[in-house]
Amino acid sequence: MNERARQALVIGAGPAGLMAAEALARGGCNVVIAEAKPSVARKFLMAGKSGLNLTKDEPAQRFLGAFTGSCAPLVRDAVADFGPQAVADWARGLGQPVFTGSSERVFPEAMKASPLLRAWLGRLDGVEIRTRWHWRGFEDDGYAFDTPGGPVVEHPDLCILALGGASWARLGSDGAWVPWLAARGVDIVPFAPANAGLKVDWSAHMAKQFGAPVKVARLTAGDTSVRGEFVISSRGLEGSAIYAVSRPVREGAPLTLDLCPDWTRDEVARRLARPRGKATVAAHLRKTLKLDPARLALLMEFGRPLPDDLAPLIKALPVRHDGLRPLDEAISSAGGITAGALDGYAVRAVPGLFACGEMLDWEAPTGGYLLTACFATGRAAALQALG
Repeated sequence: MNERARQALVIGAGPAGLMAAEALARGGCNVVIAEAKPSVARKFLMAGKSGLNLTKDEPAQRFLGAFTGSCAPLVRDAVADFGPQAVADWARGLGQPVFTGSSERVFPEAMKASPLLRAWLGRLDGVEIRTRWHWRGFEDDGYAFDTPGGPVVEHPDLCILALGGASWARLGSDGAWVPWLAARGVDIVPFAPANAGLKVDWSAHMAKQFGAPVKVARLTAGDTSVRGEFVISSRGLEGSAIYAVSRPVREGAPLTLDLCPDWTRDEVARRLARPRGKATVAAHLRKTLKLDPARLALLMEFGRPLPDDLAPLIKALPVRHDGLRPLDEAISSAGGITAGALDGYAVRAVPGLFACGEMLDWEAPTGGYLLTACFATGRAAALQALG
């Protein structure tokens, strides 16, 4: 007589949850996905609006080194098993060819997330997806939901939580699950913004620079130094280079800008020593250092009153800011379930329960790391649950 197939419940239909569901189904489980929103993978689709950055084609050591937090070793192990090449092959297997851009970032040729998601859902044909199912905690040793048909308590053989962190609440990641797990004794690091912009209270002269890109600069905060691009916005500074330093900035490290990263301080000083004649300081800076209006404006904003020796300031301009944008405006969140609360992906305090994705205490910069880790940990949690 055949054994009864195990009943598996996945709560959350983002990339980690969908990947977990796929692995569970392949392992012979009857799988139900419960999703609070009217449709699945909303944050995934939003991420794809400006080009879906699936992963990054770079040396493994550098890729794995991008992850921090107590669960970083767990994430690294998962990514080592299902990393950038596996993610690219997975997308191709869904009929979505990929390409690698000049920044080593990997995108589907269609650029958008929707074609890939449609193909993925088509392959999950045997998985039941229940939308508008809002998990509201534990009840009668089961998982309680508010559903369109009324309250329901599910008692699966195993459950994988893939509820995300606490950024972009309107898309589903609201951290509402934290008190329910905390009440069971699960140790959780409070969520904080990651990959977030900086708040800056600009002076009036900066208004003409709102929307201007800064394409030549190196940002340094604590042990992180990155050359990259960012944008001056009405609310502060945004963009990939800013996001890359958000962790040390959040932890209190001062942020500096190198406005001439291609030249040493001595070279900058040498160029500035050229006769200025009747030119203004601004005109002299534009001519000798090729500072565009955006970088020049930042120098005037953060450097005034300008010292006589400008070279040190230009190579390490202190950025005055009011901290990171709020958690709900961040691309991702830091914090979550600690490694000490887990055996692998199994939640120690709740038998039969596993967690994956951004619920765990790890973070990484943008650039393909976030999605790859969500795919990889969703898959790894399912494989552990299957035994």
